[in-house]
Amino acid sequence: MDLVRDLELALEGPLDLVTTSALLDLVSPEWLDRLVVEAAARRLPVYAALSYDGRVMAEPACCHDREIMAGFNLHQRTDKGFGPALGPTAAARAVSRFKYLGYQVVQGGSDWVLGPDDRAIQEELLTAWAELAALTTALSSDVIAQWLAQRRAHLAGGRSTLRVGHTDLFASPIGTR
Repeated sequence: MDLVRDLELALEGPLDLVTTSALLDLVSPEWLDRLVVEAAARRLPVYAALSYDGRVMAEPACCHDREIMAGFNLHQRTDKGFGPALGPTAAARAVSRFKYLGYQVVQGGSDWVLGPDDRAIQEELLTAWAELAALTTALSSDVIAQWLAQRRAHLAGGRSTLRVGHTDLFASPIGTR
């Protein structure tokens, strides 16, 4: 089903709960508003897990971490098929919109915490961030390559940790369970 075109159709039928995972940060403000309005019209609770919130902490710190992560956050706001994405602002907007339409909302952190034993996923993230930095920052390819080499050295030495901020939320119409 095409959720851009058929969101309302996806919510038809006997539903008790709408769930999403790693989705809200990829959608446009207009699409998120449609989801909230349609869920509210049906008085459906919504559980949205793993919305990226813009926080990345990498230890030990390296030169250019801030610029690389700013480039990643900029890329998070590009069109992922739903229009220009909310990126790191998605969870906050969802909370605000659900509350406006009479929902109670519980939210909490669900950060990815990656340690030295999580080498494969760290390598994938670091490589992707370096690739995006070439597209979204003014850093030269040499500087980006040096940053990636330093991050990989920390990873190879068992010293690299990453925390990637995510938020989960549960929104339910007031007066229902």
